[in-house]
Amino acid sequence: MKDRNLYALILGVSSGFGKACALELAGMGYNIIGAHLDLGSNKQRAEEFRQELESFGVKVKFFNANASDDNVRKEIVDYIKHDFSDGKEHVLRVLIHSLAFGAIKPLFDKNPDNAVNKRQIEMTMDVMANSLVYWVQDLFVNNLLAENSRIFGLTSIGSTRAMNNYGAISAAKCALEAYTRQIAIELAPYKITANAILAGLTDTPASNKIPGFDKMLAHAKEHNPFGRNTVPEDVAKAVAMLADEKFYWITGQVLGVDGGESILNFIETHK
Repeated sequence: MKDRNLYALILGVSSGFGKACALELAGMGYNIIGAHLDLGSNKQRAEEFRQELESFGVKVKFFNANASDDNVRKEIVDYIKHDFSDGKEHVLRVLIHSLAFGAIKPLFDKNPDNAVNKRQIEMTMDVMANSLVYWVQDLFVNNLLAENSRIFGLTSIGSTRAMNNYGAISAAKCALEAYTRQIAIELAPYKITANAILAGLTDTPASNKIPGFDKMLAHAKEHNPFGRNTVPEDVAKAVAMLADEKFYWITGQVLGVDGGESILNFIETHK
């Protein structure tokens, strides 16, 4: 029988890594609270996905709103605390931060209108990095995180590599990893862990917005020991494993989930 006291909050639940994690965790009996931001036909697809998750026999609640907005965060935290479990005392076993909304532009251009500006840099940093801290702060102070709660942030190879048009996001990923380490240290006394998941290059709606990403995917596949690209389900399986109570000693790490892709690239680059 599934444990009905398992709860997961997924920020960026309707596509990519967040969607795959929601499916994996719902299949394990996790009740899912998800935040996403979709319009038009994507909004309908998100609702169909929510219904699909319910077919696992778990409780599911989606919020179609900007998860980096302070008021939205308060609304969701209040809902989890008071309504989601019918007033019963509970904590989140899993928090997944998979928000992928940032400025894809060069830092420099002879025409300033073509370069990323201050507002876009600050927005990218706030959504893709700072918001992790704010979410953890609010969940912690509201006693929604406790022993064996697991916090995961999705990072990327851009945290250590430079890519065209990726400067603002690259900086945000660096910050996300730094925040993850700090969260891990400060919440270790409460037996809460935090790790960053660094997936190999993966075909997702967010990554496809990066100019030339199709060529990057082809290169990654060619240089992956398994002969294929990473898929969101690879990450979901890793998260599901790490959520287990047995893995409490892994915290503050950037964990590669890429089939060895980055190792082989490194070796070949430095021949």
